[in-house]
Amino acid sequence: QVQLVESGGGLVQPGGSLRLSCVASGSDFSIDVMGWYRQAPGKERELVARFTSSGNKNYADSAKGRFTLSRDNVKNALYLQMDRLEPGDTAVYYCKVLYYRRGVLYDSWGQGTQVTVSS
Repeated sequence: QVQLVESGGGLVQPGGSLRLSCVASGSDFSIDVMGWYRQAPGKERELVARFTSSGNKNYADSAKGRFTLSRDNVKNALYLQMDRLEPGDTAVYYCKVLYYRRGVLYDSWGQGTQVTVSS
């Protein structure tokens, strides 16, 4: 099982910024897809942004123009720079990875990091 450790959440005022980090660790694996999801109270978990298998980026409409996805393949790390945050961005943010190990595709989720946007 690949372990994911997220960090960078917190409380920020509207218009502020946060940078989330996710690091994947384990042995004998190769990452296929890696991305960020979020879940607000009473709502379904939704995609925020992800790298596809081909290396393209997908963003939710709500994230376009405000959030920037990046990664460090050497560190197996994924980052989400979130700017111009709004109260509607308040949620628990989860990192998710699809990875191959010995030809079999698996998925793994992080434990989540809370982002609260409030004045």
